[in-house]
Amino acid sequence: MNNFRRPCVATLLLACSMVLIGSIAAPAQPPGYHLVKKVLLGGEGGWDYFTVDPATHRIFIPRGTHTMVLDPDGNVVGEIRGMQGAHGIDLAPDLKMGFTSNGAAHSATVFDLATLQILREVKIPDRNPDSILYDPATKHVFTFNGAGGNDATAFDPKTGEVLGSLPLGGKPETAQSNGAGRIYVNVEDKNQLVEFDAKALKILHTWPLAPCDEPTGLAIDIAHKRLFAGCHSREMMVIDYTSGKIVSSVPIGQGVDANRFDSRTGLAFASCGGDGTITVAHEDSPGKYTVVQTISTQRGARTMALDTANHNIYTVTSELGPPPAATKENPRPRPTIVPNTFTFFAYSQ
Repeated sequence: MNNFRRPCVATLLLACSMVLIGSIAAPAQPPGYHLVKKVLLGGEGGWDYFTVDPATHRIFIPRGTHTMVLDPDGNVVGEIRGMQGAHGIDLAPDLKMGFTSNGAAHSATVFDLATLQILREVKIPDRNPDSILYDPATKHVFTFNGAGGNDATAFDPKTGEVLGSLPLGGKPETAQSNGAGRIYVNVEDKNQLVEFDAKALKILHTWPLAPCDEPTGLAIDIAHKRLFAGCHSREMMVIDYTSGKIVSSVPIGQGVDANRFDSRTGLAFASCGGDGTITVAHEDSPGKYTVVQTISTQRGARTMALDTANHNIYTVTSELGPPPAATKENPRPRPTIVPNTFTFFAYSQ
């Protein structure tokens, strides 16, 4: 007698249905960036530009009186204390140093990238340093000063010696280096882009960026000699930095403050705090750029950082309250920050 029994039709149908239901319940993720971490960091203080060390994946976030150091999961792994009005930050891996611009203290801080110990404070009298940039060609650091100066100040990070200043003709915002001794900086209130010689501290060109209004963020593609300027007219201008000509533009969100470019993926990013979005555009060619994704973040997430080693992007924000009353000195005040709501967002492909 044969003891092997054929499975009934009902059993087969049930098994097939379970497989089908399982496949429907776990759809493949669409291509692009996805939120992988959201971490409430809390604490006091605002924030401005922040950055990543690709060698260690550590994230450095200035918050006025101190700089927070995170790992890619949003865990606090260190702090740098003793700052006043820390705004911008940049790193010099070749010197094993990092730098913050301290508007309230009219200074810049130099710290050890490995130990996070402060090495020196460089005084920049009667200036309000905002953004800061390390130039690997000259091995000098540049602060870009708003109120009181509208200029750039260069110093030697090894000695703290101030090497000179250069008037820029208006309020400077973000700057980039081409790695060969040329610096490019947005002049926000003049809708201009300035190119200057990093060693001679001499302006080489001043280019109009119209129809760009209030250029803030700036990113660079050295291989194709392109700059990406984020404009408050809700567009990202692509500029040929050998001629100053605008070669393309892409639409972005409201309230842009930072731009980044990933040379390995050919993606340019614009973070916009007004509507809580990050626009992602692909460099199809040096003259053609296509928006491939709009990431939904959170209102107020106006700045961002890119890890060029793992291609993660990060942004931060807080819950926001109504802005204070406008003044002559601050005609367009930003919304107030709800205490202890500072939050970190990580996005990965």
